[in-house]
Amino acid sequence: METEKLYQKSVSYLKTLCEDIKDRSVGSAGNRQATDFFKKEISSFGWNSETSELNVVDWEDGGATLQAEDISFKVLVSPYSLGCNVSEELISISNIEEFERADISEKIVLLYGEIAKEQLMPKNFVFYNPEEHQRIIALLEEKKPVAIVSATGRNAALAGGVYPFPLIEDGDFDIPSVYMTEEEGRRLLPHTGKSIILKSHSRRIPTNAYNIIARKGKNTTERIVITAHIDAKKGTPGAIDNATGVIILLLVAEMLGDYDGDRMLEIIAFNGEDYYAVPGQMDYIYKNQNKFNDVLLNINIDGAGYKEGKSAFSLFGLSDEMKEKVNGVLKEYDGITEGIQWPQGDHSIFIQHGCPAIAVSSKWFIDHIDSQTITHTPRDNSGIVDCLKVVEIAEALNWFIRK
Repeated sequence: METEKLYQKSVSYLKTLCEDIKDRSVGSAGNRQATDFFKKEISSFGWNSETSELNVVDWEDGGATLQAEDISFKVLVSPYSLGCNVSEELISISNIEEFERADISEKIVLLYGEIAKEQLMPKNFVFYNPEEHQRIIALLEEKKPVAIVSATGRNAALAGGVYPFPLIEDGDFDIPSVYMTEEEGRRLLPHTGKSIILKSHSRRIPTNAYNIIARKGKNTTERIVITAHIDAKKGTPGAIDNATGVIILLLVAEMLGDYDGDRMLEIIAFNGEDYYAVPGQMDYIYKNQNKFNDVLLNINIDGAGYKEGKSAFSLFGLSDEMKEKVNGVLKEYDGITEGIQWPQGDHSIFIQHGCPAIAVSSKWFIDHIDSQTITHTPRDNSGIVDCLKVVEIAEALNWFIRK
């Protein structure tokens, strides 16, 4: 296809995913609309597609209030938290040592400082879960406070660009939780030992979501698997995280519409990378037990198409032959360079199962992954995307896969 036609399609797809569809968070109506759209489009290019249903939880945020001695504090409901209406003594904790000694049973606990420095991994998250995080969650469940207030700052590596970030984002964790800025936390600290009133209106909604998997080729024992997550956090259009990845999947699928090779090509719109339970990824792992040795290569796209800088291909465990083909891409396409290795993406699933992988992103994005203030916020919108970069990546992947 001509570059101009691909560009116009890219612009149209971006509008559909980030403007026409208002919310792609897992379990939302918009998320299902996005997967329906993806399945219809990719099927129209001659790919055999299947839908894998996932049991998930959507979440309704009704807001929260906190009062101490007639002073009001601004608090936000932790995503997927249960709600509460409690009036109890406030206990403040800043580190693990204090926590282990503290009696917080039937009290409201404020977590601040060192203990709240980074977002806690969900209790059942299997890919990355530091012992310190597991210990904090275990202590909370063991000591049973009636509610948790956390005062947090910024931590782009784990929570994206939001400020403050929710310390707890976990639908499997049942102690009601809210969060506030570090400044509000400092205002609240003097009320330690006194009774405060916390009201949080939050509701979990059991529902469903879908992975979409499309295939071409005959030999299932030799697969090239091309992936991108279709979901986004609530409250963000999710342009580079990760509408652009989905767009590249569709552009590549159309360019490879005439593919009749023997090796299996598998294109997957994963559902759940930005969700506490990663249900789409877990479903794929379960259904591919003992089959990862069939995967010749994973190409995962996340954070691509940012308007500044070049696109980046980060390489993980590639053979010399594959590296040679990647070098061909870098020579052929001026806007693409080799990037540093980074773990925060669905390529990690394949790497952990011994598969070589290429993570496709924006060089600016991965170089600033610990300090950027864009992802998971309203700033991740269509205005930060360069659709010519999106098209260049799609053309490069088409060239590379055919080689």
